[in-house]
Amino acid sequence: MPSQETRPTIHIPGTAGHEIPPRGTREGTLRYLKAGTGAPLVLLHTVRTQAEHFRSLIPLISDRYTVYALDLPGMGYSEIVPGASYDEPAMRAGVERLLTELDLQDVTLVGESMGAVLALTTAADLPERVRRVVAVNTYDFRGGIARSSLLARLVVGGVLAPGVGPVVAGVEPKPALRKILQGGLGDKAALHEDYVDELLRVGSRPGYPAVARAVYQALPSLIAARSRYPEVKAPIHLVYGEKDWSRPSDRRANKELLPTADFTQVRGAGHFIALERPDVLADLLNARA
Repeated sequence: MPSQETRPTIHIPGTAGHEIPPRGTREGTLRYLKAGTGAPLVLLHTVRTQAEHFRSLIPLISDRYTVYALDLPGMGYSEIVPGASYDEPAMRAGVERLLTELDLQDVTLVGESMGAVLALTTAADLPERVRRVVAVNTYDFRGGIARSSLLARLVVGGVLAPGVGPVVAGVEPKPALRKILQGGLGDKAALHEDYVDELLRVGSRPGYPAVARAVYQALPSLIAARSRYPEVKAPIHLVYGEKDWSRPSDRRANKELLPTADFTQVRGAGHFIALERPDVLADLLNARA
């Protein structure tokens, strides 16, 4: 479990934290939250967030599912391994560790943003374990979070810049982080101050600026991962916020790539649907529990 100094400040009622130990020196310990009873459902969070991203969704579905909310490798309170890769295949390997180490079967994979891409590629790799995929606002298009606002473009551009990038990644004023995250919301009030504080707490972990920079650098690998989507054998439900950073052409391209997938567009919602409209996701998931 995380030490007292790195313990999360947000507690989700009914959840308990657990860890998956590394299998070798190239892997780090993975932290996840567990709650509820029923068939397994795995939640995969967005860029620059953590398992607590689903704080409002978990209580709405934990009476129908056993919920596992993972901190992706190096993020949240999962271990930071110096020099580790954060390209899509490496992050997918962390998701697959959760499924295989816990021997989860008949799994519903639910991911938002980067997590949506990983849900789809994990399902392609482990068809025997995955029952269904719900992919929310897939983060698989050029620009990504830089489409959020001018501030986001400047910050992400600075993080990715040669030379000064590591320095910029280590400087994260609260007003800037709040503004960037609000750029992913239709309802700005859905971003709570204690959640911003928690993300800043995680961002102050030793080595985290290198993780943040590597995650932004990994966007091309998330775009490339779209080629894996047609390999998924499980039923897929694509969910987009009406005001998501993706363009209509991006959404249409994925609908054409996955012609049998269900499709829902959430009116008025942005990129972080789990924050502003957890009720929509809960209704969708509970209807097929």
